[in-house]
Amino acid sequence: MILRFPVLAGLVLGIGPAFGQQIYDIWATTWDRAQLFTYTNLSPNPINFVSPGAIGQADITIEETPLAQSMVGYGASLTDSSALILSNLKSQNSNNYWSILNTLFDPTDGANAAGFSYLRVPLGASDFSAKVYSFDDVSGDTSLNSFNINNAPSYLFSVINDIQGINPYLKVHIIPWSPPGWMKDSGTMNGGNFLSQYSTVYANYLLKSLQGFQSHGISVYAIGIQNEPENSNPTYPTCKISASQEAQIGSTLRSLMNSNGFSGVRIVGYDHNWDDAAGYPVQLMDDASSAFSGVAFHCYAGNFTQQDSFHNAFPSKEIYFTECTGEYGSDWWSDIKWYMENIFIGSVTHSSKNGLMWNLALDGNGNPKLPGTSSCGTPCRPVVQVNSDGSFMYHQEFYAMAQAGKAILPRDVNGPFGQRLHLTIGGARAQGLIATAFVTGRVNPSDWNRYSLVVLNWDDSPNGSWNPTPIQTTIEFRDMQATYTFPVGVTTLWWYALSTSFNASEEQEQDEGKLQGSEISDGVKKQKPFTAWVHADVNGERQQPVEVVFR
Repeated sequence: MILRFPVLAGLVLGIGPAFGQQIYDIWATTWDRAQLFTYTNLSPNPINFVSPGAIGQADITIEETPLAQSMVGYGASLTDSSALILSNLKSQNSNNYWSILNTLFDPTDGANAAGFSYLRVPLGASDFSAKVYSFDDVSGDTSLNSFNINNAPSYLFSVINDIQGINPYLKVHIIPWSPPGWMKDSGTMNGGNFLSQYSTVYANYLLKSLQGFQSHGISVYAIGIQNEPENSNPTYPTCKISASQEAQIGSTLRSLMNSNGFSGVRIVGYDHNWDDAAGYPVQLMDDASSAFSGVAFHCYAGNFTQQDSFHNAFPSKEIYFTECTGEYGSDWWSDIKWYMENIFIGSVTHSSKNGLMWNLALDGNGNPKLPGTSSCGTPCRPVVQVNSDGSFMYHQEFYAMAQAGKAILPRDVNGPFGQRLHLTIGGARAQGLIATAFVTGRVNPSDWNRYSLVVLNWDDSPNGSWNPTPIQTTIEFRDMQATYTFPVGVTTLWWYALSTSFNASEEQEQDEGKLQGSEISDGVKKQKPFTAWVHADVNGERQQPVEVVFR
């Protein structure tokens, strides 16, 4: 039920607001694992935004304009190995299988789940496949008569379909680790260089891959030309493709996609390390800007700030972050700090629309891998480890992404994802925090927007010796101030506020027009009425929002 009633609001009279922004919802992962993506509802004692006072040890100021990039989700790669591990678990222990998928992918607002919404899928074999294969291994088959999407294992498509059933927002990004070997100078998918004479054939191969995924009920969000095009390794599928070659393939593919019902699918180029951000990706856009929506980066060389080299050259192009892997044996808390600094806060602050890890699921030894591959000499760690007995555990990659991802998920069914806001951090202990902020719009424009903060307190040795120290922090928003003490770890919190773009409808103005004049006391300047959604507690219980007409 919606209640609508006129209010002679403090907003008009200049009195302190009766209904201010409040922080009720907090998710936290702490350095000592006392909290692991743990939810706290502060009702009936929320944190209120009040008139500003002295700043805290740190002070975060949220800037609502200009808006930065819209986000599309966090996640990982579903390699053949990851799909096999999960498919086997489904047969062995279906309850655990569905528990994992729901915890990873359920995007429902308020769910105890990470809501991963971005899945990267290799086209053909990678270093995490049972064998080397492409979708057409018949040498010289330039007409692609032997193309068969079902060369990929059936469990790959089955697991994707199951994930789609949980998360309707899932964005699938497909990309090959190598073209078929007969399109390369090596004659094999393992290493070598692409032969330009096959550019048009390869573009058609990629189109057929899109159509193949579509035949399995999978709508593709983005496609890439070549994973890590500056890498050639003879022990697993890799291929060097120059920027000019990729531009030629991309231009042909764009035309084919537009003519075959895939005009809405993005082509994302490069997909390699930060260190060449000013080189290959820039040349690619110089050669074929109209074909590509943007480029993607990996973490294995360079620094996340180098994304700026590409963004400054092509500010209208999209940036994605699509691969980084953890390794077994590293320190849990050090990894959390690194992931937040470099990817889930760092890369995002430098224009990335997403953040992905490598394998979604493997066993406790980082297997199964392609026989003979030299990759992951120290075993690669997945987001979720599935053991031979059907038990499982989430690793640090999960907790870092879950904290970041909670801030950007749609608030409403079929609503928008979060959009990044700019912020600054000041105060005596400002160096102890890094953070990013988002605003999430609403389906109904009169509903209050959600404003989210993701904060890393990494001040574990403030005086040079180990002493994890919370930081009492003020949060500045629309000339109001809230105070929260951030523990050492990652904290995600949010509040709601009226959209800055909200205007009362003509109908509302007409309905309330009769109230103007006699019902407004002398000496008060008449203001155009507007509505806002008000949240309240009654006897300690959070109530449904009430639509209030402010006058």
